[in-house]
Amino acid sequence: MIRRVLAAVVLAVVGLVLLGFAWPQLFGLQDAPFFAQVVSLRALAGLCAVLGLAVLLLVALLVPAARRFCMALSALLALFIGISAAVLGTRGFGDTAFEEKQPGDVTVLAWNTLGDAPGAEEIARVALETGADIVSLPETTAQTAVAVAELMRDSGRPMWVHSLAYDLISKARSTSLLTSVELGQYTSDPHARTTSVLPTLVATPLNGDGPTIVAVHAVSPTTIQLQNWREDLQLIADLCNGSNVIMAGDFNATLDHFSNYGHPDGGDLGACYNGADATGNAAVGTWPTTLPALVGAPIDHVMATDNWRATGGAVIQTVDNAGSDHRPIVVQLSRTEGE
Repeated sequence: MIRRVLAAVVLAVVGLVLLGFAWPQLFGLQDAPFFAQVVSLRALAGLCAVLGLAVLLLVALLVPAARRFCMALSALLALFIGISAAVLGTRGFGDTAFEEKQPGDVTVLAWNTLGDAPGAEEIARVALETGADIVSLPETTAQTAVAVAELMRDSGRPMWVHSLAYDLISKARSTSLLTSVELGQYTSDPHARTTSVLPTLVATPLNGDGPTIVAVHAVSPTTIQLQNWREDLQLIADLCNGSNVIMAGDFNATLDHFSNYGHPDGGDLGACYNGADATGNAAVGTWPTTLPALVGAPIDHVMATDNWRATGGAVIQTVDNAGSDHRPIVVQLSRTEGE
């Protein structure tokens, strides 16, 4: 009798924990310690659950006395795997189709370069190949950003350069942004409110005609930085409560984490929607490059307010050996009708 009660208690606890990992928003745990980290790697957690399920089924086969308990645990793992697969499936495992680019469309590229690791030539090559009009470069110094812009200019794609650095000691504490001269001239306020540990750069058009562009770098949700991470997400959400905003970069957060920070009238983060989700790419991992893309964490994003429509997107998987631990993400945006 006691053994059955203990088994029931264990199954109940395991079931609640797995449900929390599968859908932490149900309990408000998406930004809680441990749950925030696990849900970042939904696919990897699901893969681990598949392996656990195989082990439990083998034990059930070999140990008759434990069969009922193992089968019950197996059912819970199977449910967890099913929920995780369903969520990832709705977000998209990769659709790299792009509509034909039209006048007024904007191509946005984001790439955390791990402190300039790929080098200016490789960054410029990716930007040119994608036809990027906006290039958000977390962990990229001003010196490298200028070199990238010079290479792009020499290839017929002149860009304005903006950079913000919290110090000159760690390259990770720099964020750069390139904007096409065709978008007009932009300015950035180095004293504007920004993210706490790593810089987020906000650029506004000098003539007031055009989107506000935000190059994002939120801190990662480690135990020691968890509160800073939450505050960073709130700040980024606030920055996207305008009427014409494009933001891109390393958010160190997935769609699951955004659920506390959406706008009441609609929006994944503030009033911005997620370009990868809109194009079927939101389950494709951008970090780390040491894991296959379909197992990694989709924490780099291109987002925009609803006066823009995503008409193509992709997580670029051909530069995993370029030096950065992040994959670039590119999204094409088109003006919605009437804008």
